[in-house]
Amino acid sequence: MTGRHLCRPCHNREKAKGLGKYICQRCHLVIDEQPLMFRSDAYHPDHFNCTHCGKELTAEARELKGELYCLPCHDKMGVPICGACRRPIEGRVVNALGKQWHVEHFVCAKCEKPFLGHRHYEKKGLAYCETHYNQLFGDVCYNCSHVIEGDVVSALNKAWCVGCFSCSTCNSKLTLKNKFVEFDMKPVCKRCYEKFPLELKKRLKKLSELTSRKAQPKAADLNSA
Repeated sequence: MTGRHLCRPCHNREKAKGLGKYICQRCHLVIDEQPLMFRSDAYHPDHFNCTHCGKELTAEARELKGELYCLPCHDKMGVPICGACRRPIEGRVVNALGKQWHVEHFVCAKCEKPFLGHRHYEKKGLAYCETHYNQLFGDVCYNCSHVIEGDVVSALNKAWCVGCFSCSTCNSKLTLKNKFVEFDMKPVCKRCYEKFPLELKKRLKKLSELTSRKAQPKAADLNSA
């Protein structure tokens, strides 16, 4: 049987392994008593203290470059803490939502994919990718029922895709600069409206006047106030 020459730390690790015990991450010696565990690492209870001030540490200990610090000492060092994993950020920092993040930990609240520098959208303290922001909070077109990804046409108290805002009778495209009339909750161009039966046009006109009258008292109240 050939012998092996081991350095002190390796010798201690082999010894601990044979005894079924842990190695202290601070002094690298075998822990004979009950170890104190922190993030899967073992310590002698009296060695689990702040590298800077020497105070005994708690579960709020912070690790930086292999050393442990209490929260006050760590904060004085000005090292940013990731808003997701609560660990120090030693490389590139993402500033968003009033917090700081590891690049790989700043993710969409819905699909959890990292943004990696791509644009994000904020809502109620959470960040979303464009796809899921639109799915959850975007305007839905009254005509096609899809989320509107581009410009939104707001008309007749509804939202429309630019390409979907058209005359419901002849399908000619409309803009807000065109004259149109609401019929059956949809727009009708002036040309198609002129072809409507006289009785129908009278009813629509009456309905329009009634709607205008209902809105006027509110405006008057605001002015008097």
